[in-house]
Amino acid sequence: MNRPIVITRYATALVKYVMETGSGKEVASEAEALWQALHDVPDLKRMISAADDVVSPFEKKKLLQSALGHRMSPELSRFLTLLNKNGRMDMLTDILMDFTDMYHRKSGIRKAHLVMAREPSAFLLQRLKVLVKKKTGDDVIIKVEVDPSIIGGFIFDIDSSLLDASVKRQLDIIREQFIERNRRII
Repeated sequence: MNRPIVITRYATALVKYVMETGSGKEVASEAEALWQALHDVPDLKRMISAADDVVSPFEKKKLLQSALGHRMSPELSRFLTLLNKNGRMDMLTDILMDFTDMYHRKSGIRKAHLVMAREPSAFLLQRLKVLVKKKTGDDVIIKVEVDPSIIGGFIFDIDSSLLDASVKRQLDIIREQFIERNRRII
């Protein structure tokens, strides 16, 4: 079976399961934490994807449990057991990513990414959440990144719509205009 279809089917099944049990918020949070751990630690991902004769299903589950840093929800635990049983642990990161995206869409939650030169205030974050809620009717989860190279302003990305109001971008535009003018002169 086609890999993307398998990933989508498992992610969809997990969404349906957590919606039925009412544990979606908790499982989505755990799924994001596991995805981040697998993304940040390539050796962990390699061990989880390894054949069962190299790393046993029990050891894989134990590794994922320790990556979470707390007790895993019963729903996610059962789901990981199913993936282990069906030999699909090599698709875990993709399944977790698809699951969180599907769950958030189904729950009326949007994801946004905010980049600023310094840490934003709690007031600013709350104001952004209110504006998004007012405009879309959905709640928003804002991932904040501090990047001093943008000098000032911000970059806000929500649902693949990018608003780049950074000082760095404005300076780049001015630089391009000067280069273009100089080309015309010569």
